[in-house]
Amino acid sequence: MKTIASKNGFSVRAISGTRAVILAMNSEENNLKNFLGFGIGRKSSDRIYWLKGFKCFKDLVPDPSAGQRFSTTEHPVQDFRWGHYYAEPDTEYTYVVRPLFKPESNDFSNLRRGTDIEIKIRTESETTGKNSVLFNRGAIVSQAYADNFDDDIPSDQLELILNDPENPRTKWLSRGLLEGILGFIGQATDSSYSLHCCFYEISYSPVITALVEAGKRGAKVEISYEAGHYQISGNVRKETKYGISNKDAITPYLNSKNMHFKERIHHVAIPHNKFIILCKNNRPVEVWTGSTNISSSGFLGQSNTGHIVRDVNVAGLFFEYFNMVAKDSLRKDLRAFCETKTPNPGDTLPEGTTVIFSPRRGTSMLDWYGSKAFNAKSSLIFTSAFGVSPGLSKYFDNQKEYLRYILMEQKSRGIGVQDILEKDPNTRIVLGQGLGTRGSMGNWRRLPGWNLENWMRREVHFRTKGYVFFVHTKYMAIDVMDNNPTVFTGSANFSPNSLHSNDENMLLIQGDSAVSDVYTVEFFRLQTHFYFRQVANRMSESGTNDPEIRFLDPTDSWVKKHFTKGNYRYLRREMMGAPVT
Repeated sequence: MKTIASKNGFSVRAISGTRAVILAMNSEENNLKNFLGFGIGRKSSDRIYWLKGFKCFKDLVPDPSAGQRFSTTEHPVQDFRWGHYYAEPDTEYTYVVRPLFKPESNDFSNLRRGTDIEIKIRTESETTGKNSVLFNRGAIVSQAYADNFDDDIPSDQLELILNDPENPRTKWLSRGLLEGILGFIGQATDSSYSLHCCFYEISYSPVITALVEAGKRGAKVEISYEAGHYQISGNVRKETKYGISNKDAITPYLNSKNMHFKERIHHVAIPHNKFIILCKNNRPVEVWTGSTNISSSGFLGQSNTGHIVRDVNVAGLFFEYFNMVAKDSLRKDLRAFCETKTPNPGDTLPEGTTVIFSPRRGTSMLDWYGSKAFNAKSSLIFTSAFGVSPGLSKYFDNQKEYLRYILMEQKSRGIGVQDILEKDPNTRIVLGQGLGTRGSMGNWRRLPGWNLENWMRREVHFRTKGYVFFVHTKYMAIDVMDNNPTVFTGSANFSPNSLHSNDENMLLIQGDSAVSDVYTVEFFRLQTHFYFRQVANRMSESGTNDPEIRFLDPTDSWVKKHFTKGNYRYLRREMMGAPVT
């Protein structure tokens, strides 16, 4: 949802997701002499609760302590965008935005006030509507995690914590994602329901237990899972990493009531799906899909999403696909099904939800995705766990003056691909990373020249091994601030393998602003979260000293970059801000 409010030369656009809200401010430049930033507050029962930030005026607080926060009415936000990342779903919020100016007396303890702007918005529901989109906390290496919990967890307690959906740490990290899938499964209350699942990984006991409990209530539960790989050339069955771990996890439940486990071994690369279909009286009615593997890392570590579609036509297509996968179809048969039932879309995507399944012949869908990105009018946001594939990267090299954002776990591997992406001044790339890390591994170390102890507490990550630690989502969204946005989301990594070799599913959603808003808000939550880490890591490695980023600019010179045409911050303000009336 988006709402707009404007008063006395300033405007505010609010954009809501399910558990986050972004405020985008705007003004005319000639209105900003001696402007020092915005105070941000939440209003409840006619009382304003002014929010706090990390930055402060050095003249007032020359030596801030670690983790110290300051009221934004005294130490304002010096940006034209702000995010509230602790919102609750389906809840109305009232925000107050107060422009603040340098006082004539130069007494920074008594800033001059502009006119307050009040704006209301309701967050999206996770339990009703045609679509519900849920994101977990994502990166657990954060100041908020350190504020809420003791960093040191005994290794013998970690597994117990992660496997307990009611544990405060687990609930904080899940941020509704685990609760969402458990609630989806919990709808199967009796024998009139059935659940049909395709999982690449299935090792997380809270989800397995929920499925077993559904079976005990009388619901039929079918689970197709990665069980190894049948190698046609040698006529042999080979064990795989996830085949082994999946078997270990489900073995205790093989004989449980109404549980039907179906091995998937006749695949080419990987059976990468992660979806559940809910049927009522043998009729498919809802689908849970997205990027989340059924593992503790999927729900509590990596950034992931769960996307619920309550549409019988979409659910019906998924059910047909499930039946093909569940009987362990050969590639040629599954490919023929995918191409017949979900052909490549035409140049114009119809309004609503289009479904694409893999495997399919060739990689023409990659060019289709690329052409949509290339022809964007005002914005593009894109997440990629393993970098951008060469076949897709060429569509980012268009020099158009709109912002293209990429959030990725690792740099692109193809020869010259990263150079193509980085040379475009309007493509902004941020890597998922912890403070003090050179790759994707997440443990903290000291950064020479950066006094992090006076900025953040020590960062940790509960995982020490794996391929993806931070960014595991797979989505692209186009023209997100317009009235007719486009969102592509699902299990596939926008790669050649995800099209011609893997079992995958994708939703192509046209014209649904509510869906687009959720993905947009969550993208910028993570992008902002990792951007600071990227800057700190790069400056430290280059030997740059601490630039005193904890301190605010005591003049209005910070405003200039937001109004210099062609500057990144200018383009961002133009993209997200509302017209000033």
